[in-house]
Amino acid sequence: MAAITGVHGYVPPDVLTNAQLAQMVDTTDAWITERTGIRERHILKGEGKGTSHMGAEAVRGLLKKTGTDPSEVELLICATTTPDFVHPCTANLICDMVGIREIGSFDVSAACSGFIYALTVGRQFIAAGTYKKVVVVGADKMSAIVDYTDRATCVLFGDGAAAVLLEPSTNGYGILDTVVRSDGSGMKHLHQKAGGSRMPPTAETVAKRLHSVYQEGNHVYKFAVSRMAEVTHEIMSRNNLRAEMIDWVVPHQANIRIIETTAQKIGLPMDKVMLTIQKYGNTTAATIPLCLWDYESKLREGDRLMFAAFGGGFTWGGAYVTWAYDGAAAAAKKAA
Repeated sequence: MAAITGVHGYVPPDVLTNAQLAQMVDTTDAWITERTGIRERHILKGEGKGTSHMGAEAVRGLLKKTGTDPSEVELLICATTTPDFVHPCTANLICDMVGIREIGSFDVSAACSGFIYALTVGRQFIAAGTYKKVVVVGADKMSAIVDYTDRATCVLFGDGAAAVLLEPSTNGYGILDTVVRSDGSGMKHLHQKAGGSRMPPTAETVAKRLHSVYQEGNHVYKFAVSRMAEVTHEIMSRNNLRAEMIDWVVPHQANIRIIETTAQKIGLPMDKVMLTIQKYGNTTAATIPLCLWDYESKLREGDRLMFAAFGGGFTWGGAYVTWAYDGAAAAAKKAA
């Protein structure tokens, strides 16, 4: 069985506040906070800096904190919907930037569900005995595909990355179950219209802002709440779990209303729900591992965690994880 034996995150230093957004589009701090729960988000700036920059920062911190030499890493998987390039994959670039040489590395594209998809793949390599050290990264530079004239979407997204180390469990705790699902008919409700092979970039697609996130908010909200609760109940049922047995829910950080309604449907109070949306916004594939990084000091060995996410595609998924180490001691290294 695979276990998460370390986590580290990175957010860029530049912050975009609600007040600053109110100077760019027709909105207010109060409107954004009330409807989304977001107060600020981090934005990656600097010429030539893409998703790989943040992913590499997260991986460097992870390797340092866990005492792992780059030569020990046997596989790296990066979940992202904002790759630096169409090819090569962002995972290749991260490996090169941190000094990881000649291993398997690839990207997983499942939008906001990407981290759970990548975790599902990574755990299987450990469980099969193929590898002993697998790094899973969730990273997105959403500012690269956000239309900052569209107040419905530009207030939601931020940039960030986080990485976890997977190793064989030594104490019986680890990734006990994962579920991933998809429904391609939902594409029309949440997608990026241009930039792929169906609609390659042209001057016209750029002028029409077709390279930005498009979403139908009400439809996405209903889908997200129903599917996140559904997949959580599925995992709870097949693992004989009751709501009171769960120590933490780690939901995708899309919108505070989605998170609150999902927690209600699961039957858990909000004090058992990890929240980082207020300071990071929706960082897409990075939201769940960033939560783990932020809450690491509160996690105890054996804590039961339930991950849940949804994203464009539509995609959705969940995971049941028992925490494999004392987070307080590990978090102290983060502060050092």
